[in-house]
Amino acid sequence: MKKLTDEAKNRLRRRSRLVHLGRDAETSYTASQTAVTKFSVATNRRWKDQQSGEWKEETDWHNILLWRSENVANYLLKGKQVYIEGRLQSRSYEDKKDGQKKYFTEVVCDDLILLGGRGDAAGAPAGPAGEFAPPVSMPRSAPRPPAAAPEPPDDLNQGITDDDVPF
Repeated sequence: MKKLTDEAKNRLRRRSRLVHLGRDAETSYTASQTAVTKFSVATNRRWKDQQSGEWKEETDWHNILLWRSENVANYLLKGKQVYIEGRLQSRSYEDKKDGQKKYFTEVVCDDLILLGGRGDAAGAPAGPAGEFAPPVSMPRSAPRPPAAAPEPPDDLNQGITDDDVPF
């Protein structure tokens, strides 16, 4: 029997999923000012019951941690579809109410691809003309000034005509 290499073991421990966000992502900062973004995702499983012949569906919820990605929370909105790849991490804490030790497992995301969802095929917030809005580093709840279209400078033309363009 072959032994698994460390690399093969690491690949087996990894999780990759095509999922939908269950809530908007939230970014906070550690004491050393490292950004950590947290969100939850839903994975669905569908199967046909062998005894009744009925289709059944089960939804599992997973907590995701994404380190050092300050601006991505602006795009991780409830209902969006994403691809995530990461490793499982189990932690424990003592419950303040009853003093019992609680355990939970979360996915530490190493790779994230925004796929869209909720009718938005591009996966990012769109501006007024349908173009992509730049990332915003302030919280979504903070008031934002209205976006004003910048006026082109008067010297933009610089005397160039259509005859000067080579194509």
